[in-house]
Amino acid sequence: MSNSQADHAPGHNKTITIIVNGRPREVSDKRISYTEVVQLAFPDVQPNQDIVYTVAYDNPHGKDGTLVDGQEVKLKEGMIFNVTKTNRS
Repeated sequence: MSNSQADHAPGHNKTITIIVNGRPREVSDKRISYTEVVQLAFPDVQPNQDIVYTVAYDNPHGKDGTLVDGQEVKLKEGMIFNVTKTNRS
């Protein structure tokens, strides 16, 4: 199968709708990292070592959990991510 045919194969290029801090987001990857979720939640915030993010997720099709920097999770349609930021003291 050539690349152009693979691009149009069923199941490829599928987008998944997730909810990040109450807002629907369309993603095309099968996995999402901690950093990517934080960027979706706070797109205008520059990385700063004085800010700590907590990422929790609710997976309606499996286990709920949390992400820390360096981790990623397999995406399922309808997953809900809650991202909070706090200043380091």
